[in-house]
Amino acid sequence: MFEFALNTKHKKMTEPIPPITLPPAENPEQEGEWLQTSLHSWLNTEFIPEAINEEIAQRAAQIFMRQRMEGENDLGSLTIAIVTEMQSFDFSKSFYGEFAIANAVSDLLLESLGIDKCCGQ
Repeated sequence: MFEFALNTKHKKMTEPIPPITLPPAENPEQEGEWLQTSLHSWLNTEFIPEAINEEIAQRAAQIFMRQRMEGENDLGSLTIAIVTEMQSFDFSKSFYGEFAIANAVSDLLLESLGIDKCCGQ
């Protein structure tokens, strides 16, 4: 019985999380402005406010907005694009890095859609 329970538990842990698709962008510029404001606020709240936070939020919002204008609606793909493109950003004056920024963007988007960021439901 223990072995069966262990296998069942393991199976549930390995099931893929279904992709999360954002609704098609009706106004990418407005989405970008919302994201920039929300991310900037999150960055300043999470640690100490820093001048670089505004630049980080602006750059992440630009990437997001461009991706949305190109028709990208998959949250996973948007997150990867932010990680990839933020690698060229100079984070030397920040507590953050590209992964923290991409994850924060993902969390903010999930919250805006009413989806639990823990478990995708």
